[in-house]
Amino acid sequence: MATAVPVELIEVVEGSSMNVVIPNWAAVQTARQFLEGYFVPTRLVLAPSLTKRDGARVYLKLESDLPTGSFKVRGALYALHAEMARGRVTEVVASSTGNHGAAVAWAAKSVGIPATIFLPCGASPVKQSRIRALSADIVQHGKDISEAAEAAEKYVRNSDAFFLNDATNSDVPAGTATVACEILEQLPEVAAVWAPMGDTALIRGVASAAKHLRPEVRIVGVQAERAAAYYLSWKRGVPVPTSTCDTVADGLATRTPIRENVTAIRALVDEVRLVTESQMLAAIKHLLVEEHLVAEAAGAATTAACLADSPAVTQGALVLLLSGANISEAVLRQAVGFDDSRL
Repeated sequence: MATAVPVELIEVVEGSSMNVVIPNWAAVQTARQFLEGYFVPTRLVLAPSLTKRDGARVYLKLESDLPTGSFKVRGALYALHAEMARGRVTEVVASSTGNHGAAVAWAAKSVGIPATIFLPCGASPVKQSRIRALSADIVQHGKDISEAAEAAEKYVRNSDAFFLNDATNSDVPAGTATVACEILEQLPEVAAVWAPMGDTALIRGVASAAKHLRPEVRIVGVQAERAAAYYLSWKRGVPVPTSTCDTVADGLATRTPIRENVTAIRALVDEVRLVTESQMLAAIKHLLVEEHLVAEAAGAATTAACLADSPAVTQGALVLLLSGANISEAVLRQAVGFDDSRL
């Protein structure tokens, strides 16, 4: 198992490529100040249905409160702002399964520049509708995010557009780190934060800020069992790609880990858990029925992991990130009709 170390130790490693993927504290503070001009902190709510008999409290951080219904707008908006501060940006391009694309489209519209979003074929219709409503162009290409990203990279090579790739951009994690800043202000005694783990931009930012503010906070990543590339990479310490990433949690559907990101999560993340498709569907239903909250599969992944392991919440206050709520009608119907007794 990887052992997390204080973020300060990571940032002073001379020549380390991790400086690219782990934000320093000054960048996080800059991002926090900037983003406060666009939206208020998202809610942190106690989840009575997840609180255990021993009294250990479980909270949900509702990133679905944000303008595009997911945490992604934090990183996209700040990264676009940072790039524009460096020089003129005439067009912004992104590859996405949907939420990052909507966030980039929202950010681009807020500053009045065009956006082109590359999506895998068959991407969520709900997320496509969000992107179109924000006046961005959509290009569908490939079977998954890796192939959509390849098409986006080719497009950018033949233009002067800015490719805002949230898996590799150095400013995005400073934006996502603001989630942890809010949590530590809302719940100073937090013992652990569980975050869904797709391209790792969210957990890298959250972990770096949380461990800067409270080094003893435990960071747990949650991945879909059917898209376990970063879980396998975290365990082995090297990128371990998978041939497919076919999961109902499109926000977690990554199959090609980036070496620098693997190094970062090995240093910052204390544990990574896997959840099944059935567990995520059951968690969507649980959140809707018991907590009256809508979550997409990736957004419900941390709840799925919590429901699957009740002893995990006995070590103090636990925060689960509900990272997004852009669920398609088909998946919602599947979840509502899911027979929990099959678990």
